[in-house]
Amino acid sequence: MRQEEDSDLVRQCLDGNQKAFEELVDRYQKPVFNLALRFTTDREDAEDITQTVFVKTFEKLDTFDPKYKFFSWLYKIAVNESINFLNRKRDFDRFDETLHSGKREEETVGDPEMTLAINNALLELKPDYRILVILNHFQELSYREIAYILDLHENTVKSRLFSARRVLRRVLMKKGITNA
Repeated sequence: MRQEEDSDLVRQCLDGNQKAFEELVDRYQKPVFNLALRFTTDREDAEDITQTVFVKTFEKLDTFDPKYKFFSWLYKIAVNESINFLNRKRDFDRFDETLHSGKREEETVGDPEMTLAINNALLELKPDYRILVILNHFQELSYREIAYILDLHENTVKSRLFSARRVLRRVLMKKGITNA
């Protein structure tokens, strides 16, 4: 049902109904922000990414194919923008290390120390692995949805996620967070 509603809102947007796009933003702003926050762990960066995602979504709305879920299509844009943002930031940081303090604002749920430890461990993963863990474990997307978002085969997603989990486990063990 939600997919039909989203497709209808997209059609309304393309017909010039600005309120329809506002409805899409209201529905998906929080999940997009949470994805960006998990990826960057910086609230301001996540807000910037979220804003850019919705600008790009609006600009590319005519390319949306209603046979797919709008949410998956939007997430694809959000993932790509998060990766691009980190790449731009990494390039900028290489030029001026003094601009980056290394301190990051955390959004905590439950145990703040555990959340910080997990977020720091995630940051040690290469971005390709990090996004898989975030999409599967924190956003609870299926292998199929992740495959669509990342333009990968479903078996590739499974294989890489397996590898990402192994690397994350090693990082957590090295930090003394887990024994298994």
